[in-house]
Amino acid sequence: MKNFFLIFCNVILSVIGQLLLKQGMNQVGKIEGHLSEIVTRVLHALSNPFVIGGISVYGSTTLIWLVILSRVKLSVAYPMISLGYIFTILFSWLIFKENVPKLRVLGGFVICIGVYLVSRGEFGD
Repeated sequence: MKNFFLIFCNVILSVIGQLLLKQGMNQVGKIEGHLSEIVTRVLHALSNPFVIGGISVYGSTTLIWLVILSRVKLSVAYPMISLGYIFTILFSWLIFKENVPKLRVLGGFVICIGVYLVSRGEFGD
């Protein structure tokens, strides 16, 4: 169960990192235009506190991932990361008020079934 908890924490932290990155980019705005405009916007993004926080949180998940890889089969651990899609859909809807069509919800449900099938019997410790 410790390994499942580590994977779950990794997934949640990854989602938090993505949410912070999105919030920061909402503040920065769309990146487009000529190369000089793109470079200027990217540099602006890299100085945004939400982007910095998102990169930091998302980057820290790499350290947790190393611990997970030392304990869990990659063929089990990596598919479980797809649970992040479910939480991202949910939090995008809750926080950013994004439209989530029924087909996307169904896709999330299918992902959950797949994660269950992949992980079945692996986390009995």
